[in-house]
Amino acid sequence: MIFHVLTIFPELVQAVFTHGILRRAVDKEIIGADIRDLRDWTDDIHKTTDDSPYGGGPGIVMLCDPVFRAVEELRAKTALPLPLVFMSPAGERFTHETACELATGGDFILLCGRYEGLDQRVIDELVDRELCIGDYVLSGGEVPAMAVIDAVSRQIPGVLGNEDSVPQESFATGLLDYPHYTRPEEYRGIKVPDVLLSGHHANVDKWRLEQALILTYKRRPDLLSDEQKDEAKRLLERE
Repeated sequence: MIFHVLTIFPELVQAVFTHGILRRAVDKEIIGADIRDLRDWTDDIHKTTDDSPYGGGPGIVMLCDPVFRAVEELRAKTALPLPLVFMSPAGERFTHETACELATGGDFILLCGRYEGLDQRVIDELVDRELCIGDYVLSGGEVPAMAVIDAVSRQIPGVLGNEDSVPQESFATGLLDYPHYTRPEEYRGIKVPDVLLSGHHANVDKWRLEQALILTYKRRPDLLSDEQKDEAKRLLERE
């Protein structure tokens, strides 16, 4: 999969492809990065990508022309439809399910906004999907775009060194992940739970499921059904 990204800070987005799992995936040509500077589609000497909003008000708004030209050129060069995904506070919530969907849907373009907003004509005429990673304000769409790239990449076969990790991660099962432990068995008087040292795989799996259910109940009860909440309460009473 090739991630096409339109931004006025290409060096910021490039960083996500230069470390760890994603760098290895790039080296193996499992994923690729096509990060473009929107300023390359401007004609004035200052490479302007924004202007004051009609109707007045604070801030500045990203121009529609550079975005239209960039998207049209990328689609023409690749001969692909390249759906345009805009990172926006007004977008749908980006979830694990969204990441899995995007990972199987082919190449797409991520548009990173800046300033007060984006000319509405881009959203009405070009944008296929708006995504939001959370209910808070950031300086631009680059950080959200990197989050999307990372999450989507993890769902592409071959990106992770251990493919068994994918179905066990938080949200993949509808629950938060269970607690993890490694050496030493005891540290500062705190011991690893005995069940993890027992070698009894069925008991380990049962403990992990129970711990995931308890943690989800404490942290994200909105993810649980009424039946799961009742089970979590029962497990907590047993402790």
